[in-house]
Amino acid sequence: MRPPDSLWWSTLDGPVAPRPPLQRHLDVDVAVVGGGFTGLWTARELKRRDPDLRVCVLEKSVCGFGASGRNGGWASAIFPVHDKDMVQRHGIEAFTHQRHVLQDAVGALGDAAKADNIDANFVRGGTLAFARNQVQAKRLRAAVAESREHGLGETDLAWLDEQAMRQRGSMADAVGATYSPHCARINPARLVRGLSEVNEALGVAIFEDSAVTRILPGRRGRQPQAVTVGGSVHADFVVRATEGFTPTLPGERRTVVPVYSLMIATEPLANSFWEEVGFAKYETFADNRHMVIYGQRTADNRIAFGGRGAPYHFGSTAEERFDNDAKVFRDLEAELHELFPPMNGAITHQWGGPLAMPRDHSPSVLVDFETGMASAGGYTGDGVVLSHVAATALADLLTAPDTETAHTRLPFVQHRSRRWEPEPLRWLGINVGLALAAYADRAERRHGTESRASGLLDRLSR
Repeated sequence: MRPPDSLWWSTLDGPVAPRPPLQRHLDVDVAVVGGGFTGLWTARELKRRDPDLRVCVLEKSVCGFGASGRNGGWASAIFPVHDKDMVQRHGIEAFTHQRHVLQDAVGALGDAAKADNIDANFVRGGTLAFARNQVQAKRLRAAVAESREHGLGETDLAWLDEQAMRQRGSMADAVGATYSPHCARINPARLVRGLSEVNEALGVAIFEDSAVTRILPGRRGRQPQAVTVGGSVHADFVVRATEGFTPTLPGERRTVVPVYSLMIATEPLANSFWEEVGFAKYETFADNRHMVIYGQRTADNRIAFGGRGAPYHFGSTAEERFDNDAKVFRDLEAELHELFPPMNGAITHQWGGPLAMPRDHSPSVLVDFETGMASAGGYTGDGVVLSHVAATALADLLTAPDTETAHTRLPFVQHRSRRWEPEPLRWLGINVGLALAAYADRAERRHGTESRASGLLDRLSR
């Protein structure tokens, strides 16, 4: 498989050639399946704890081929489960602990990249969520009020009125925004490719063009095994870090669903444009619509902009042809011009790919010490920082299973989400949810009141 046609890959220092594939049997201590952020951070953390560990990474294409090399480049403390739901599920103490770990992890990720001499264009400018009508403003103000009940202060999440908002950034029709400092802008391809080189320097064996066809649990004294076409790997632990491609493995069809998110990027925009709209500190941005959008100002002054809206494909299918959807690309370009009327730059890049969504939206870190099977993922699009946190928890569990750490105490560690419904129920449910999100946004723009569809959407997603 060739690398994705994302803006991020075009910024790399040279063309990416696959490392040699696995073509023999291998015995290691830990085998990692998947060469994205989760797999590479896990391998790095394992070797940092014990340089003598034999660790290998098996990647079906090239490291960073999946969501790690295609995402919006938000290194944020966002967790994909609503705060209120987290408090109800796990209690305020666990929620508060997780919040602090995630907030600290934004800076820790940047420090790790710097320590490894990876130039990932990391700039911690925070994130703005704009209200472009009074319905969105009401929801964002309510979110700030709720955050106070959960212990977040003004320095964690603040409401900015229109005047304060414009000191940071603006978009058409915005009447205010929330601001959180717990987000950085990055170039994800530069980070993930740099991590692959760091792992090689640490002694991790990386095999690319090595699609794993089966992962076999350990039983009756036999080690778990990862099987590829060219060879197999026995290990004390096999870590599955396959995110949106998880349903392609036997037995994992209903573990997560691959949800496609697509992106576009402009040519570098004039200084006059940026002087008018702001984002001088490279704040990432979104608004409070139901159909998710996200954007950033890149290191070379482009806008990289993405959103949901592509359909879910029957049977949790993930194929390369789904990375491109002409209608979604047209919609994204039209939306970008609506958000920023002064923008007159051409669109130079279009790309997309699948992310992994668990049934309860909660990521997980799982280790089964009896079978040697481990996994991490299910980030629902918030995986840049979460993958670093999950990898740290995995490395702690695998190297010191009897020692509790800040990361192993996180509520999503050893959390197992329920499986998705069988088809055609999940095809119907997910695509109905997408349709409801689009309808609710249209209704709110047209009528200026919250749509009843938003309540249906909320119930459907639980």
